Amino acid sequence: MYRVGWFSSGRDEAARDLLTVVQDGIRRGEIKADICYVFSNREPGQSLESDRYFELVRMYDIPLICYSSQRFQPDRRRDSLSQWRLEYDREVMRRLEGYSPDICILAGYMLIVGSEMCREYTMINLHPAAPGGPSGTWQEVIWKLIASRAEGTGVVMHLATPDLDQGPPVTFCTFAIRGGRFDQYWRDIEGLTIEEIKTQQGENNPLFRLIREHGLARELPLITATIKAFSQGRVRIEGEKVVNSGGRPIDGYDLTAEIDEMVQRKDR
Repeated sequence: MYRVGWFSSGRDEAARDLLTVVQDGIRRGEIKADICYVFSNREPGQSLESDRYFELVRMYDIPLICYSSQRFQPDRRRDSLSQWRLEYDREVMRRLEGYSPDICILAGYMLIVGSEMCREYTMINLHPAAPGGPSGTWQEVIWKLIASRAEGTGVVMHLATPDLDQGPPVTFCTFAIRGGRFDQYWRDIEGLTIEEIKTQQGENNPLFRLIREHGLARELPLITATIKAFSQGRVRIEGEKVVNSGGRPIDGYDLTAEIDEMVQRKDR
């Protein structure tokens, strides 16, 4: 059985949804894998949201390992950020000894992973843009797309590296942000600067909201399809290279058709 390590801060409903979707797929037999542990950088009692997350993990009977990065703060004040991260990651790896995941998914894990942990585990992270697209939070990504008058975007699972959002793409899907309702919303902002759009409507701007809607609809399916593709051997990681089933290096495994079908099936 393909073994998945799951990293999450468990800070919100989205983190719970990510775990639920994958675990449901495993139970239905659609994903031939097993989540061998959930690690969180929060501990019980630290916040209501993460406590709800931990209850969900226990309900699924998945081993839960917690180590609070917040409680690690005293060392952080004394040491540099890079040294703090290194020491924290080493303690995390010590606590995860005995588990042997084939791959680790960063699913709402709110810490940048250091170099030693990236070498120890094959870790992939979700980013709300197409390969080569804008970096930053999903909000920053959307504003950059609007500012550049982009034609399309996507969602990518990339190899985790110490440089935020800079790892090579592992799997991805793309979608157009032109045509249909998009065209009217693009016309509505003609002649406006990005600063004017932000000032007038902010994140309530219809174009901003529509791009987010289409991206969000693909995030959960992409994570599910990615784990399925890995468990079936359609894609794997060798060193720092992503390769297909034949062992040929690729610039990410394109799951657009599969994700579009999943999204359309859900909308019916």
